[in-house]
Amino acid sequence: MTKKKLALEIIERLKKEYPDAGCTLDYDQAWKLLVSVRLAAQCTDARVNVVVEDLYKKFPDVDALAAADPSDIEEIVRPCGLGKSKARDISACMKILKEEYDSKIPKDFNALLKLPGVGRKSANLIMGDVFGEPAIVTDTHCIRLVNRMGLVDGIKEPKKVEMALWKIIPPEEGSDFCHRLVYHGRDVCTARTKPYCDRCCLKDICKKNGVEA
Repeated sequence: MTKKKLALEIIERLKKEYPDAGCTLDYDQAWKLLVSVRLAAQCTDARVNVVVEDLYKKFPDVDALAAADPSDIEEIVRPCGLGKSKARDISACMKILKEEYDSKIPKDFNALLKLPGVGRKSANLIMGDVFGEPAIVTDTHCIRLVNRMGLVDGIKEPKKVEMALWKIIPPEEGSDFCHRLVYHGRDVCTARTKPYCDRCCLKDICKKNGVEA
């Protein structure tokens, strides 16, 4: 089976397993996803979802966060870890949105990459979830799982994994595929315990079980 055929089979099986999979960060406005994805670095989405509730009570919109002292932001987001750098990035990012984009998020991948604290993973998440554009989000779950499954061969660098996946994942499937990998990586193909291959919907086609693409 070629990697492209393997990818299509994996996509279809994960669709059946996780039909409603979506972004696990809570947000009701695009700029809030931008804030949350910065806070999610080295932190669980569940904790971020709790912390941002307090953040938005005090600073309810882009303009309020842009005007806030970074130390006041840091005080609230500290439980997410790396509080000082995250608060600094959020503050700087909101200022740019206010001054250059009318307090909205730019619908341009390269423009997103220029925002403080926004890398390819974050930019892809926003392009896919906010704007419905083709996107591949190479978070830790994605990188671990696609290597185990045999979709990529020993590639750990996020950008290289992303580029390899673009060649075999249909563009319209990329965003949802990556969301489903998060669910599968948390529930079945885990990182901190032995993966639960016995209850995996991919066990008969997975490279980890000796099946070669």
